[in-house]
Amino acid sequence: MPLLDEASLGTNEDGSPNAEYCAYCYQHGDFTADLTMDEMIETCVPFMTQSHPELSPRQAHEMMRLVLPSLKRWKQKS
Repeated sequence: MPLLDEASLGTNEDGSPNAEYCAYCYQHGDFTADLTMDEMIETCVPFMTQSHPELSPRQAHEMMRLVLPSLKRWKQKS
């Protein structure tokens, strides 16, 4: 998810914005769900194809399979 404005940012424990994680994934200093990367991909595919109708579910899946491993949350899991 693009972190384009403060509303899209997650929050730290003290309520301050956290520029590393989105508001859907990170609130009050904790992840909102304990998901594996594969579970995150499966959860996000429908949202991604809804907001980007030009993408097929397979394309969205492949894109996230390339991008997610480069994100801080998933680098820590490897």
